[in-house]
Amino acid sequence: MGMWSLGLGAVGAAIAGLILANTDFLLTKPAPASVEYLGNADLRTINSDERALKAKTLWEKSGAVIMAVRRPGCFLCREEASELSSLKPQLDELGVPLYAVVKENVGTEIQDFRPHFAGEIFLDEKQAFYGPQQRKMGVLGFIRLGVWQNFIRAWRSGHQGNMNGEGFILGGVFVIGSGEQGVLLEHREKEFGDKVSIQSVLEAAKKIVVEK
Repeated sequence: MGMWSLGLGAVGAAIAGLILANTDFLLTKPAPASVEYLGNADLRTINSDERALKAKTLWEKSGAVIMAVRRPGCFLCREEASELSSLKPQLDELGVPLYAVVKENVGTEIQDFRPHFAGEIFLDEKQAFYGPQQRKMGVLGFIRLGVWQNFIRAWRSGHQGNMNGEGFILGGVFVIGSGEQGVLLEHREKEFGDKVSIQSVLEAAKKIVVEK
């Protein structure tokens, strides 16, 4: 009887843990990023003409849509990048540029990411766009039903990837206005594959006042 009780207790605890892992209770809550915080981020270009710049120069006059990529080789990130890139013609009409930032430059990962992303990519070594409250998802992600649904969705859409680079620090997408407009949309990835609504991105981008 004692062994049965222990066994049932272990099964109950496992089920309770599984249920808890699929709620948002264990997730680190994101802290909103001010435009001043983001604007002070130090970025570097990723090309032969490498240069440093402050992030605010990307949106001061035109605003910008910026993807903070969790991991360029991740097929879920490539799916989101492709969807954001589908907005490029409309963003061009609005005069709003599309950018991405990555945490690291590993091997050919950024080069391999470029076919999935239609904008310029910058290196954010201090990971400012992943803060100010940095959030991580580790093993917990692989027992979340939503993550597996995201895996299946991206796989069915034909996206592929690899396991190279850091992939536990969660990313997001920002729509930042010009001048003093501030952050118009801030989407923080809550789990692997939690992508932004591209319709919400487009609606936010339409609010940007582009300086001529």
